[in-house]
Amino acid sequence: MKRARVAYMGSVHDAYEKDGELRLDDGRIVFQHEVVWLPPIIPKTIFALGLNYADHAKELDFKAPSEPLVFLKGPNTLIGHRGQTRRPADVTFMHYECELVAVIGKRARNVETKDAYEYVEGYTIANDYAIRNYLENYYRPNLRVKNRDTCTPIGPWLVDAADVEDPMNLILRTYVNGKLTQEGSTKDMIFSIPYLIEYLSSFMTLNPGDIILTGTPKGAVDTKVGDEVVTEIEGIGRLVNTIVDEDEAH
Repeated sequence: MKRARVAYMGSVHDAYEKDGELRLDDGRIVFQHEVVWLPPIIPKTIFALGLNYADHAKELDFKAPSEPLVFLKGPNTLIGHRGQTRRPADVTFMHYECELVAVIGKRARNVETKDAYEYVEGYTIANDYAIRNYLENYYRPNLRVKNRDTCTPIGPWLVDAADVEDPMNLILRTYVNGKLTQEGSTKDMIFSIPYLIEYLSSFMTLNPGDIILTGTPKGAVDTKVGDEVVTEIEGIGRLVNTIVDEDEAH
């Protein structure tokens, strides 16, 4: 099942897709353009991976890491499908990052790789923009790179784990104004989703609602005010986002 959270007629609803239609939790069928899309989950801890694709690391002139490069993000960063991302006026390079997101469904501590999928509730898409001007070190992005308001669109759907046959073999694509600019596969992750769950749960407890952004392949290019950026992942959906000037955003 594909589930979502939307605002409609002044109320927030859980929703789901059935037969190509968007259905609210009260049974009403609405058009997708009539709702305001919210992040499909209200996350607890937000983990994000740096340099988890070797081709992206090479693109940035870095060697592939020997252990996961994990950083944390604040909930202020998240916006929903068809949301607006503010581009700071002083930046010269702000690029998208199409990422598969794993959503934890139950408490996890000292989980082994072979059992890790049992702890995943589902999957969604994130577009985790990075502002290179503020980057101090590709291995440890500072707060201004990865914790900007509105700079992580997520959604539109949370797809049940049971409906994703192999999350480690999905095609990722990004389009800027309709032009394909990024294409890769989750099979090229350096550290797989099961490995990441084992790694994180080996020293801390993962809880329901925690999410893991698993990194992006090569192909990141600068985006400008007015650009429409579509990040899509096979079987998960298409996440649409628009870049706006920070002084014009609402």
